[in-house]
Amino acid sequence: MTDEYTGADLFTDALESYGVDYVFGNPGTTELPIMDAIGDSDLEYRLGLHEDIAVGMAGGYAQRRRYHAHHDDSITPVGVANLHIAPGLAHGLGNLYAAKITGAPLVVTAGNHSTDFRHEEPILSGRLADMARQFCKWSDEVLDVAALPTMLRRAFRVAMTPPTGPVFLGLPLDVMLAETDAEPERLGPIPNAGGGDPGQLERAAELLAEADDPVIVVGDHVARSGADAVAAAVDLAEATGARVHGEILACEVDFPTDHEQWVSYLPTNEDLAAMLMDTDTIVFAGCSTNTTLTRHEEALVDPDTTCIHLSDDAWQVGKNQPADAAVIGDPGLVMQGLIERVRDKLSDDVVADRLETVAEVKEMVESQMAGYGEAEGDDPRASKAQLVDAMERAAGDAAIVDEGVTSKYAMLTRWDLGPEQYISNKGGGLGYGLPAAVGAAVAEKQRDEPRDVVGFIGDGSYQYYPHSIYSAARYDLDLTVVISDNRNYRILKDNTLAIMGGEEDDYDFVGMDFEPNVDLVKNAESHGARAELVETPDGIEGALEAALDREGPDVLDVLVQD
Repeated sequence: MTDEYTGADLFTDALESYGVDYVFGNPGTTELPIMDAIGDSDLEYRLGLHEDIAVGMAGGYAQRRRYHAHHDDSITPVGVANLHIAPGLAHGLGNLYAAKITGAPLVVTAGNHSTDFRHEEPILSGRLADMARQFCKWSDEVLDVAALPTMLRRAFRVAMTPPTGPVFLGLPLDVMLAETDAEPERLGPIPNAGGGDPGQLERAAELLAEADDPVIVVGDHVARSGADAVAAAVDLAEATGARVHGEILACEVDFPTDHEQWVSYLPTNEDLAAMLMDTDTIVFAGCSTNTTLTRHEEALVDPDTTCIHLSDDAWQVGKNQPADAAVIGDPGLVMQGLIERVRDKLSDDVVADRLETVAEVKEMVESQMAGYGEAEGDDPRASKAQLVDAMERAAGDAAIVDEGVTSKYAMLTRWDLGPEQYISNKGGGLGYGLPAAVGAAVAEKQRDEPRDVVGFIGDGSYQYYPHSIYSAARYDLDLTVVISDNRNYRILKDNTLAIMGGEEDDYDFVGMDFEPNVDLVKNAESHGARAELVETPDGIEGALEAALDREGPDVLDVLVQD
C-alpha cells in the first residue's frame, strides 16, 4: 500500500476525465494495481466470469452508447475492458474480433509482467501487442509511465475516430506501480470523416442521373454514423427513385424497412444476392460485409455494372468491385451532398418511372420471402416466424441484441425494426451476442428513460458463455433473453448441404446435435436469473410480457422447429 501517485492512478484518472463510467474485466495478479486504483476511483467495475465475456460486454455497451451519443455530445461511447496477461487476452480475442467487425469503439487493456522480468520467461508470458494487432486499429504496450498519458489519449482518439473500432494497450506491472507526477492529457474533439471529395460527389451524381435502374445497398457504417445518416439514405432514395437493399450480413438498421422503396436485406445465397444486384448502377453506401459466407462461383456484381462507393472507411471503397465514383467521408454527410447535386439532374417523370420498377421488384421479392420461417409439418414447437411475431407483439420497441443465427432472417424479414433498435453479431463467431446483450443493458440503465433490452440468442450461441447471465444478475440488470432453441447447430447442417450437396439423410452431422440436451433453464437459474421453458407457440407472448414487466434478468428457453 502506497500513498504515492502511480501509473495505475493515472490510468483511472484518465478514464474518468474521458467520461468513462465502467471498466469490464476479469482480474489477475498483473492487474492488481489497476484493481486497487479502481477501488479508490468513481469508476465501476463490471465483472465477467471469462475474459471473452468482458470484451463482449464492453462491445455491446459501446454499440448502445454510440446510439446514445448521437443525441448527447457529452457521452463518450467507448467500452473499456481490462484483461489478464497473455492467456486472458487470448481468451478475449474472439470478441475482440467481433468488436473489430462491428466497429465497436473499445479500449482493451491487459496487465503484463514487469519489463525487467520477462527474460526469465515466467508463466503467462506472451507478446500481447502482437496477439491483439490483427483485430485492432492500433495495438501497443506502455513501456514507461511517462508515455502513459499520451498513449491513453491516443487510444481513445483512435477508437472513436471513424471508422471506429478497438485498440489495445499492454500495461506492465512495473509501469502501473511506478510513481509519476504526470496528469491525463485532454482528449479534444473527435472529428467526423467529412463530407467527401466534391469532384467525386459530382461524378457520383452524374452516374446516378444517367442510371436506368439504380440500386442503393446500405451497410452498417450508415447506422454507425447516426440516425441523421439513416434519414439521409431515405432522402437519397426518394430523390433518385432507387430501390434499397441492406448489405449481406447487415447487423444494424441502416434504412427503415417499412419504407416503400425498401425491398430486402441481401441474402447470403449467391444466386439470390446476384439476382438482386443485377442492375446497371449500384450505390454501395457504408458497406463492409457484402459478400457470401463461402466462396461464390460467379461474380456477385456484373463487371459492367456502374458502382458508386461511399464510406468513412477507405479500405472498403472499391474493395470487392471497381468503383466508378469513390467518396470517402461520413456516410450521412456524403449522401446529403449527393442529394444536393443529383436533384437538379433528375426530372419528376424519371423518378416516377424508377419507382414503378421498384414496386414491381418489391412485389416479386415479397412473394418469394412470404413464407420464410413458417411452420412445416405437425411439429408442435414454434416456427421461427411464430417466435418472431410473438416477440414483436410483446416487445415491439425493445432494443434487440441478436445472435439468433438461423432465426436472424426471420426477424429481419418479419419485424419492421427502427433505427437504433437492433444490433447483431456481424463478425459471425459465436459467443458475442449474450455478453453484448448484458453490456447493452448496462448502457440502457444509464439513461433516464431506458429501453427494454432483449437478447435474441440461438441455443448454440447461448452455450458459449451462459455464465454471462451471472453478470446480469450480479448487477441487477433489466435484461430479457429469448433463446431460439432447436437443440442443434442448424447453421452447420444448412452449410453442409450448401457446400457438399445431397439430402439430410446422407449425413451423420457429426458434433452438431445436443444429445442429451443441456437444461438451459437450470443453467440460467444457477447464475441468478429467473428462467422458463416455453414448449409451444401459444406460451411465448405471455411469458415474454411477464418477463419484460419484471425487474432483473429473465431467460426464456423457447423450443423452435429445426
